[in-house]
Amino acid sequence: MKVLILGSGVIGVTTAWYLAQAGHEVTVLERQSDVALETSFANAGQISPGYASPWAGPGVPLKAVKWLLQDLSPLRINPLTDPALYKWMFKLLLNCNEKSYQRNKSRMLRLAEYSRDNLKTLRQQLALNYDQRSQGTLQIFRHQKQLKNANHDIAALIANDIPYQQLSTAQCFEYEPALLGSAHKIVGGLRLPGDETGDCYQFTQQLAQQCQLIGVKFLFDHQINKIVKNNNRITCVETSQGEFCSDAYVVALGSYSPLLVKELGISLPIYPVKGYSLTAPIIDSALAPVSTVMDETYKVAVTRFDDRIRVGGTAELTGFNLSLPRSRHANVNYVINDLFAGAADMSQAEYWTGLRPMTPDGTPIIGDTAIENLFLNTGHGTLGWTMATGSAKYLSDIISGVTPDIDTEGLSFSRYN
Repeated sequence: MKVLILGSGVIGVTTAWYLAQAGHEVTVLERQSDVALETSFANAGQISPGYASPWAGPGVPLKAVKWLLQDLSPLRINPLTDPALYKWMFKLLLNCNEKSYQRNKSRMLRLAEYSRDNLKTLRQQLALNYDQRSQGTLQIFRHQKQLKNANHDIAALIANDIPYQQLSTAQCFEYEPALLGSAHKIVGGLRLPGDETGDCYQFTQQLAQQCQLIGVKFLFDHQINKIVKNNNRITCVETSQGEFCSDAYVVALGSYSPLLVKELGISLPIYPVKGYSLTAPIIDSALAPVSTVMDETYKVAVTRFDDRIRVGGTAELTGFNLSLPRSRHANVNYVINDLFAGAADMSQAEYWTGLRPMTPDGTPIIGDTAIENLFLNTGHGTLGWTMATGSAKYLSDIISGVTPDIDTEGLSFSRYN
């Protein structure tokens, strides 16, 4: 079967790989000049099944108000006159209860664990090298209340058999020795030993090369203008360089997916959440993190690559604004300088911003639609890198008529009907 994939971020490229492996003839359309040049380019670098949690949870509305008032706030909302924002926020609020939180987190953990296992297999199969490490994630708490609130996450980890370690302040230093200089700032931690790290851009670039070796076609500089439907089937995709027809179509356009499928009568509850990162070369390994340290107070992750540090985080609800003001460097700058001062050459720091496609319940939207030959793989929020291979293998199985390896409950668009 011929399959046309729209988008070549990590989600689109992994989907292309698994579909081609399943014997399909795959073509990928991309508006950029290469793969992984948007949201997949400089994310935080975490492959964190254990940290897979929905935004929506008990007490989150009150927390959000406090975050907005906090110095170096991890959240900013631009008061846009955007109906899509307020509709999305309303749906998120409906999920801010214990029952919904546990259900949504369980769905996310199921997919994220499956994805991590697929990534390990793929890495061994293709001998990929993307600065990967398998040394876990350490979530640090600066306040006692954060330790207490962590019980919500621990309950879901236990229910899904996810390994974890509750750590005292001293135990945190056993896994991240460079934090010793910040001992007076940390009251404890939660370690997720099954988590990994790696450069998503490097991974996607290498996998795209492997895709081409098995026949996948990548068509770059193709602006996708419209999906054409006739008699409940997609007949073609109109682009800046002509029409493309196929047997099946996969929308993997991240935050831009809702804009494209809206004319088809599909209202995807996905909103762009803007995030920032910096990448700086390491100048003192002894002062650098070993793996990923997640600062719960500022919602910023500090990740170690081989010779670089990636610091990513914060969240802005500002529509599709991709500006990179210097004022928004403050959060990521503060955390690395506060916890790992002297580890990196900040004079060479490179800053980046991207849009994460967030659903109100945190779970991505993967699978079929009411249109016969249209499929979705989108809405992964901050966890696209974490969930990429699992989402792709899962969707490939659905398109190929194969029973997926994991439970399908709650992963498709039908959960919103």
